[in-house]
Amino acid sequence: MRFRHPDGSTVHLAYCTNVHPAETLDGVLAQLRDHCEPVRRRLGRDRLGIGLWLARDAAHALVTDPSALRGLRTELDRRGLEVVTLNGFPYEGFGAEQVKYRVYKPDWADPERLEHTTSLARVLAGLLPDDVTDGTISTLPLAWRTAYDETRADKARTALVTLAERLDALHELTGRSIRIGLEPEPGCVVETTRDAIAPLTAIAHDRIGVCVDTCHLATSFEDPHTALDALTAARVPVVKSQLSAALHAEHPSHPEVRDALAAFAEPRFLHQTRTVAPTDPATAATTATAALHGTDDLDEALADTGSLPDTAPWRAHFHVPLHAAPAAPLTSTLAVLKTALTRLVGGPHPLTRHLEVETYTWQALPPELRPRARAQLTDGIAAELTLARDLLTDLGLKELP
Repeated sequence: MRFRHPDGSTVHLAYCTNVHPAETLDGVLAQLRDHCEPVRRRLGRDRLGIGLWLARDAAHALVTDPSALRGLRTELDRRGLEVVTLNGFPYEGFGAEQVKYRVYKPDWADPERLEHTTSLARVLAGLLPDDVTDGTISTLPLAWRTAYDETRADKARTALVTLAERLDALHELTGRSIRIGLEPEPGCVVETTRDAIAPLTAIAHDRIGVCVDTCHLATSFEDPHTALDALTAARVPVVKSQLSAALHAEHPSHPEVRDALAAFAEPRFLHQTRTVAPTDPATAATTATAALHGTDDLDEALADTGSLPDTAPWRAHFHVPLHAAPAAPLTSTLAVLKTALTRLVGGPHPLTRHLEVETYTWQALPPELRPRARAQLTDGIAAELTLARDLLTDLGLKELP
């Protein structure tokens, strides 16, 4: 979906296909047929943007076989779909029964992450619509925080510099400009947008920036205004933004709230949980002494050990559908998304032109909330995109055919 910003530029809105995980090129082609085209038709549009997730094997097949890449481009055109952005965070196995910490491997200290991302950039350059010259890819925020020492940090920094050089060369060769955004996520080396500033200013290349995921932003209790002001001041580009909402519990000490949260503790994905609480109970009334506390997963937060303070609201890294907040006593952080979106595209010039709805957890929802048929998932994704479209038009953007 395309929108005209008041400044005359085009803002793209897509939905991410990691909600339909596939490991092979055949699986990707099936996604287009079974899911993406039906969503487009449900929305009544001639053209729909999708943010492709390409696992290692699918990316390898496309980058090593020009005819396969041409075939995918043809299939996208035939089904009324277009691609300007890729999700390069998961490497493989995103549809496995248990993903958890595996999603952070290989990290940016591993040469395979560089090679995979380079492949994705080459593929994206070949998939961009004829009238689009800029593409974006979101990626792992360096690494999971454990076992990340200075040696690994040096390797990651070198890899990203090498990537920037390859992207420059790709631009010279194809005329297509591809940029990469580190996606801050709770528990990672780059957990917050603030954490991204130092490593990215050290690289100081405008092809390497940040992907602002609004679920992650909210989970870490970042204020969108503060976060985006700091990135702007540091001249760190917002390459893309993933529009998503986290799970919010206002009173986590209440038994009924904990019971409701427990329904979202599931075995496939990691649901990092955070709260902002005083570092010293004696200064509870002084917000200046508050600090971010967290656990790696929701079940850890709910354990009887009391590892997470429950005197202040909790937020969990669980991408809940944008248009359907959980029933009381829980809710979502949609308000954070709205504030962030206003700052991202509501000003005189957009901070980013690539937006991607990323709710990959439809089948991880509590059983009574999961779509039971393909058509229900189609309806849900279409409803999320409709909400995002309405938010954009409310900000003064004009939807394009």
